[in-house]
Amino acid sequence: MNEMEINDNSFLRQFETKMDGHLAKIEYSSQERKVFLTKLVIPEEITTEGFKENFIKAVLHQIQDKNLRVVPTSPQIAGFVRKHRQYKEMLPVGIRI
Repeated sequence: MNEMEINDNSFLRQFETKMDGHLAKIEYSSQERKVFLTKLVIPEEITTEGFKENFIKAVLHQIQDKNLRVVPTSPQIAGFVRKHRQYKEMLPVGIRI
């Protein structure tokens, strides 16, 4: 799969990507050096297999590149981090999922 282009729309506080003309987004809030991933929105028109996982991975890598911690409050994103243990190191000290 090609590298996904992720836009950090800080005005709307969401990471965005377009697929087939549809906007997928992960809403967030930030506090100190932490990014709280609060909501995952993928339009039902996006049916590409593996899109959701690749989108979450791309957003996590972008956060990781900024040396920030991540707190997944969205159940879908928390489940992803639980399933992919390599991202647990991005959680702040004391946060377990």
